[in-house]
Amino acid sequence: MTHTPATAPKTILILGAYGLIGTEVCRTLHARGHHVIASGRSAASAAQALPMLPFRKADLSRMEASGWAALLDGAEVVVNCAGALQDGPGDDLETLHHHAVAALGKAAAERGVRVVQVSAAGVQPDHPTVFFASKARGDAALLASGADAVILRPGLVIGQSAYGGTMLLRMLAAVPLVQPQALPDTPIQTVSLADLAEAVAIAATGDLPAGHTFDLVEEQTHSLAEVIAAHRHALGFRPARAKLTLPRWTLKPTARIADALAHAGWRSPLRSTAIDVLADGVTGDPRPWQGQTGQTLAPLQDTLTKARLGPEHRLQARAALLMPLAVATLSLFWLLSGLIGLWQIGPAAEHLTRIGWPQPLAISSVAFWAVVDVALGLAVLYRPIAARACLAMVGVSLVYLASATLFTPVMWADPLGPLVKVLPAMMLAAVTPALLETR
Repeated sequence: MTHTPATAPKTILILGAYGLIGTEVCRTLHARGHHVIASGRSAASAAQALPMLPFRKADLSRMEASGWAALLDGAEVVVNCAGALQDGPGDDLETLHHHAVAALGKAAAERGVRVVQVSAAGVQPDHPTVFFASKARGDAALLASGADAVILRPGLVIGQSAYGGTMLLRMLAAVPLVQPQALPDTPIQTVSLADLAEAVAIAATGDLPAGHTFDLVEEQTHSLAEVIAAHRHALGFRPARAKLTLPRWTLKPTARIADALAHAGWRSPLRSTAIDVLADGVTGDPRPWQGQTGQTLAPLQDTLTKARLGPEHRLQARAALLMPLAVATLSLFWLLSGLIGLWQIGPAAEHLTRIGWPQPLAISSVAFWAVVDVALGLAVLYRPIAARACLAMVGVSLVYLASATLFTPVMWADPLGPLVKVLPAMMLAAVTPALLETR
């Protein structure tokens, strides 16, 4: 889908600018000569993703009514790409998707600013999923505000970058030999990230009538199993030798575990909202968009071909698959190390008393470092400090190796290799921070 805006360059404010969709929208509009202003919660994240754009800090979930005037100052168009999948620390869906959008609509109507709202296909005000219901209420409030607004509702968004549900697809595709899957028959309609950004550009430049809502989905509907298989092929992974279809009853306990982990900062794509969305399917009606623009959105195969997925994306998929295992392994290793040290504190202290350390000092030293081990084993499970905990593990490991070399060098020759085994654990701790990096 291609389109060249006929209007002069505009000043366009992008809310949620450094997310998966926001980043592509910013780059597309900037490349077309518009004056784009990025906005979001974190100036650091915006600078990393969009260093060429000016930035205005705004947290829509905490925005006061008076704050909209300053945020919209000078903007001719505002594109709302902000959103969250599920309630959690820092995310209140009703506030973010409904009340903030209603306030945006009111402020935009007062200033004559066009609003392009990026919503989601399938939203309904009475939907049992808070994500869909809150999005629908926000869309309705925006249309009722009197603002010059257009609402775009994309299906499953696929691009070269991946996050959330699309990253989950790549993780599943990266599983070797066996293809695990759940809800394989769920209907899915996709839209390419490039086509979505193009649609936003069309809406932002005034080429779509106000007060209209458009589903952005391809014409063909695929099963979820077909979408996963297409990703496996596009990423260059070998075809699975067997399929492992998980029974539907396993989804609810999996989602509950993922929801619990969210309280520790882990935004798993397996949380209950994501599962509910997949269970319902991701579909829409492409005909209104085709009728208005005369354009058809790219089918899944074309989207994946144009995404040009290569070795770096295979590596990313594998890294995303291995990251939870790496964190769990590190946590278990350090927790067991500390707990066994406390349980066997006497025998452990003997290594030091044999070389002349006073027993109280030896026991105190073993107890202290055992507690450090337990603390690090717990700290790596808390997402905001997990990377720092890994680096601390490397530092503590170096202290262990240096101390053992100095005071008990004979341990290097121990048949069970207690010191040698520290080396791979230290390397895993050094590598894991890279696996923890997010968008």
